[in-house]
Amino acid sequence: MLGANIGNSVGTLENLGGRLVVIFDGHCGLCNRLVRWLLRRDQRDRMRFAASESPNVAELLARLGFAATETAPSTLVVVRNAGEQEEELLVRSDAAVALLLELPQPWPAVGVALSWVPRPVRNLGYRLVARWRFRIWGRLQSCPLPTEANREKFL
Repeated sequence: MLGANIGNSVGTLENLGGRLVVIFDGHCGLCNRLVRWLLRRDQRDRMRFAASESPNVAELLARLGFAATETAPSTLVVVRNAGEQEEELLVRSDAAVALLLELPQPWPAVGVALSWVPRPVRNLGYRLVARWRFRIWGRLQSCPLPTEANREKFL
């Protein structure tokens, strides 16, 4: 089980040490599977996760010029350098590429190959999957809690 919409958030947006913040829809079956997949492969501890329903996420997205309801529930969002001067927001396929580049081989090579595909084409594929995600992978009634072993990776 995983998720981040827990009352006593473990992590904060401070002192992330250059880690990527992965914002996901805590009620989306596909998104939760993606987070579990990333957790298993994040051997260098390069990622922190937060459900889009989290108050910390709403504040972060607002600071970057997005409303949480406008962006986070319908797309994967990655924030690079969260809380720092050079904060960078990555969405859709750009977010996916950034995540792949942080994983051990062969995933960075997949990320590089994917980055060679023109962004409009990548995002078209992303939007098609996003449109069908609830029909294929389902919608969860609540955002699952992280396991004890992964709790420190959630904000």
